[in-house]
Formats: sequence, C-alpha cells, structure tokens
Amino acid sequence: MCSHGTGLFLGCYRLFSAMCTRSTTGPPEFYAKPEGSRSSVAFFSRVNIPNVSDRLGAHFFARAVCKMCKSSGCMQFPFDSHSTLARAHPRFHRLLVKTTQDKVEKGLIKVLEHVSKQGLVVDLQDLFQRLTFDTTCILVTGYDPGCLSIDLPHVPFTKAMDDVTEAIFIRHVVPESVWKFQRWVSIGHEKKLRNARKTLDHIIEKYISMKRDELSRVVKSNDEEEEGNDLLTLYLNEEEIKNDYKFLRDTVLNFMIAGRDTSSSALTWFLWLVSTHSDIEEKIREELKSNIPAKEANKWRLFRIEEVGKLVYLHSALCKALRLYPPVPFQHKKPLKPYTLPSGHCVDPKMKILFSLYAMGRMKFIWGEDCVEFKPERWLSKRGMIKHEPSYKFLVFNAGPRTCLGKEVAFTQMKAVLAAIIHNYNIRVVEGYPVVPNASIILYMKHGLKSMLAPAHMEESLKGGFPSQEVSGKMAGGSQPNNSSLLTWFSLSFVYKLR
Repeated sequence: MCSHGTGLFLGCYRLFSAMCTRSTTGPPEFYAKPEGSRSSVAFFSRVNIPNVSDRLGAHFFARAVCKMCKSSGCMQFPFDSHSTLARAHPRFHRLLVKTTQDKVEKGLIKVLEHVSKQGLVVDLQDLFQRLTFDTTCILVTGYDPGCLSIDLPHVPFTKAMDDVTEAIFIRHVVPESVWKFQRWVSIGHEKKLRNARKTLDHIIEKYISMKRDELSRVVKSNDEEEEGNDLLTLYLNEEEIKNDYKFLRDTVLNFMIAGRDTSSSALTWFLWLVSTHSDIEEKIREELKSNIPAKEANKWRLFRIEEVGKLVYLHSALCKALRLYPPVPFQHKKPLKPYTLPSGHCVDPKMKILFSLYAMGRMKFIWGEDCVEFKPERWLSKRGMIKHEPSYKFLVFNAGPRTCLGKEVAFTQMKAVLAAIIHNYNIRVVEGYPVVPNASIILYMKHGLKSMLAPAHMEESLKGGFPSQEVSGKMAGGSQPNNSSLLTWFSLSFVYKLR
C-alpha cells in the first residue's frame, strides 16, 4: 500500500512538473498537455469542484481570471496590459503602498505598543488576521472595517469567513452524501455555512451599494486619484461587468478570503519559527540595520515599501517558512477524461487527485536531507541573491496558469509587517503554550500564537519581562506537530472514488 501511494504521488509530481514547465497561453481553466502524454487531459483546480464553488461563487472561477488575463495567461500583478486593470495598475499600487504603511503604523504598531507597555499576552495570529482583513478590505472595496484596534472589536464578517472555510474542509473529508444530507436538513456545519453565507452576502451587498452611490455622486479630484483605486472601483468602471452583481459579489468574497487567511497564516508561522531560532532572528535584524542609515540602526522606526524590497535574507527566510508551513496545505485536481499518469497509474473523471503541499515541503527526495531544518541560506545563491525554485517544486503560490494573482502583493505586505515587528520588538511565545496546526483548508494554529513583546532597543526590556522561550509542541528542526490525525491527513497524496 505504501509503495502504491508513493508511486502515485511520484506520478502526480512528474505530471505537474511537465505541465508547469511548458508555456501556457490558453484559457486559465486548463493546464497544458504534458509532452509525451498519451491523451489530452485538463485538471480543474480544487476551487472549481462544486462543493467549493457553490459557496465561494462559481462566477468568479468561471469568469474573473479570464477577464483579468485575456491574452497572455499571466496570473500575477501587474495584470495583462490589454485589460482595464492593467491600465489602472499604477493607481492600485499606490493604494497598496499607502494602505500597508497606514495599517502598520496606525493599526498594528499601536496595538503592539499598548501590549508591550502593559505587559500583556496577545494572540499574534488574531492580530494578523485583523490586519490582513482590514488591508484586504480597503484594497478590494475601498472601505476600512477598523477591526485592528486596541479594543479588538468583534467583526461578524471574519467569523462568517471562518465558518465558511471550516465547512469547506469538512466537505473534503466526509462522504458527499453526508454533507448533502446535512445541507438538506440544515444541521451541523452546513447550517453554519448557510448562515455565514447570508452574513457575507449582506455585508458585501452593502459595500457594493455604497461604492455605487459614491461613484454616482462624487467627481474624483486629482488628490483622490493620487491615492489610487480599489479593485471594486476599477470593476464598477468596467462597462462589461459593472452591472453583474453576482460577479462582483463573488470577486469581492474570494479576494477577501484569499487576502486575509493566507497572509495571516504565513505571518503567524514565520514569527513562531523566528522566535524559536534566535540566530536567524539576529541575522534578519542585522540585514534590517544594514539597509538604513547608521544613526537609525538602533532606534525605533518603520520601513518604507521601497526599503523592504532590498531585504534578501528576510525574503529567503519567508520562503523557507512558506515551504514548511504552506498557508494552503493541500490541493486537489480532477481529470476531465481518463488519463494515465507518468507513474503508470490510471485516473478517470470519477476520481480526485489530492496532493499535500505540507508533506511535499518535508520530502527529502525533493528538498534534500536537511529539508525540515529552518535554514534560510538554502534560498540564497552564491552571489547573495534569491535562488530560483521551479513553481512545480515550490507550490505555495500554485503554478502555471493558476499562479497566485497576489503573489508580489503578499510578499510586499508580509515583509513590511515583519520588518516593523522584528526591528522594533523582541517576541517570546508563552512558556508551555501548545503550537499545533488546525484542521482546515488554511493552515492556522489551532490555539493561536499567545506571545509577549518588549521593545528591542532598550537594554532593560528583557529583564523579567518574558517567560521561557521553550514551547511545547515545537515543530521546527524536524520535530512534528502534536496532532497525529492532522498529520495523517496532510501527509497523504492519494486518489479516491467520488461517492
């Protein structure tokens, strides 16, 4: 059984390698036919499976990407040069820069300063979810929900999104007949899912209505143009789709989920790894100091977007953390017609192919003998530049025509946040606090990341202010999460019959 599973995984891995090394210019719904394949096959992405798209909106998956990438299949900012979004990209980028800087300075730092001065324990995962939700909401809709503040208010939208992602995960692990019955009688996770969707629809409808009213009565001044445009404004200025409510709703929802959940997960796991590897934390601090004036090296400061672009070691450490703890830990594909994988295994449309990015990031035959060690240097070339890894090998941002739309946006935001935190604060996880992943389509920490902070540029800040650095459930350096059932799920790459 083990050899069969290993062979099947190798077959999927080789197939994905072949697909992603070819140039793909066709519609984004399809992957290119691998060289030497015996039949033509296309694999839908996991999000096109009905049990996901009926919750997140089929309109987005069927149309949004095609509208943004009409000619070249480019799936990454900036958008294709022939689209309206491409022409608006400079304005969107200005909004990205302004929003990121404002939220870090006026939102995140204010909360961290309060926590540090009061000697409080804070859940960093919760803070990052609030930060990325506020930022994404501004970029997508132009409105700030203001959930990142000292009083940490309750936000119905975020609770509803958590219920949606949890229910989607359950749909992946129980027979289809079970969750469909729960949906029919409105019980369990399906009841929570139905209520969550009502909440999301109501809030998104309000945002769209507010934006339409704003655009109908306000003539933008030059100053407003300089601040940039959010995505909803760009869409509502597009004649072809401005009256398509379902498309607008699905687009807003999907960008909100993608922007909030994945980035906050990555930030949480990264800071946990750094807090348990003091040598790497010090190297990141030294790089931060080397890229600013010497007189500011030991002073409190924030980093501009253009400054974080020069942080090569921080970027490499972030890539390493993303490989060990990918925000989306597994994916699946579905063949449209019978096909034989390079390994010799046969698949057909009644099957799903599941592969675990979490497991792939720990496989020695892919990454080497020391693959589970947190060594950012692996991502640096001899010249000190970021070493390129093929997208089919480093699948965190997907590959081929489905490469993440916001890859560069995500890196920019995460490095700006991490630079501000690591340069200005010392972080220690609460002693004995369990650090384990949650069973979800997003790799969250099950219990959050409870930590304490102290100013990094005060010698007395470490005197009696922190608990021990040791943390139970430690996963770095080759040790595994204290959750055997979850590891079993994440470690499997298999094909199973749809019921």
